[in-house]
Amino acid sequence: MKALGTKLENTMPHLNRRKILKHAALLAAASLGAGGLRAAPAPKEDGVRWIRLRNGHRVWTQRIGRGPKKVLLLHGGPGLSHDYMQCFADYLPQAGYELYFYDQLGCGRSDKPADTSLWTLPRYLDEVEEVRAGLGLDHMILAGHSWGGILGIEYSLRHPDRLNGLVLSDMTASFADYGAYTRHLRDQLPEPVRARLAALEQAGQQNGEEYGAIIQRELYARYICRSDPWPEPVQRSLAGINPVIYNQMQGPDEFTLTGNLRDWDRWADLPRIHTPTLVMGARYDEMNPDSIRREAQLIPNSSLFISERGSHLAMWDDQKAYFEAVLRFLQSLDVL
Repeated sequence: MKALGTKLENTMPHLNRRKILKHAALLAAASLGAGGLRAAPAPKEDGVRWIRLRNGHRVWTQRIGRGPKKVLLLHGGPGLSHDYMQCFADYLPQAGYELYFYDQLGCGRSDKPADTSLWTLPRYLDEVEEVRAGLGLDHMILAGHSWGGILGIEYSLRHPDRLNGLVLSDMTASFADYGAYTRHLRDQLPEPVRARLAALEQAGQQNGEEYGAIIQRELYARYICRSDPWPEPVQRSLAGINPVIYNQMQGPDEFTLTGNLRDWDRWADLPRIHTPTLVMGARYDEMNPDSIRREAQLIPNSSLFISERGSHLAMWDDQKAYFEAVLRFLQSLDVL
């Protein structure tokens, strides 16, 4: 693992993740149209509230349910929408929790300004606090997934007084750790698959249909979402990804981490998080399960859930176990 401030070296070939995931979404949509599983429709627009940020732009939020414990969701990406987290609405409101969806600036239904200086971690962290204040949440539970988990860690370090709980789902504590494990996963592919990928790379066909189909079948179908077909809300979120944000903050794909998050590392600061925290991971995640366990060991007041069947989207492909763990944790929290 490389320390904070060390540039990530990467010899992996270029892979356009957006093309692959959109290709996967189209395949899944075709399967649904052919009589596959049907996902729930998008939530109704009841409870929608637009929050105007200090920079003048607006972000979209939606409240579902009412209850003494308020849960604000932070979606991943960077550059995705909240849509793939729609399944939270099937579990939390019915259990008495007040749930808030929120599309980060540049994503989903929120404003999409062309100013690329906005796509940084510090500015997004400020945005989360503005959204909290705009919604009138004196205290809240943050549930961050993937990139949203980075925001959750950062927010808990800056504003611990605003939190009565944190769900840290499927995000390790450094980008270097994340990149090392995704390269490891690729290295574990069967030799004929690696050989074919290498041949296509040598021919300059990394953006071709065959290359994308192999990566989708051998990597994403195993480690992003193991449901077949992918649920419609996942397809919707991936199809609407903001590529400018994704490239600027992460890079072109999981293997080429050239974005402005590349040096992010909070391992040394995890012991300073005293908010009750649920750390979540999965056996087939693109985040190292051992790193997820290490996070739980370093955060003093934390509990751990590792899905034995799920992937990066265990909220979908191991849904029952995932939400049992979430609800058990939420029930353990005091109302502040």
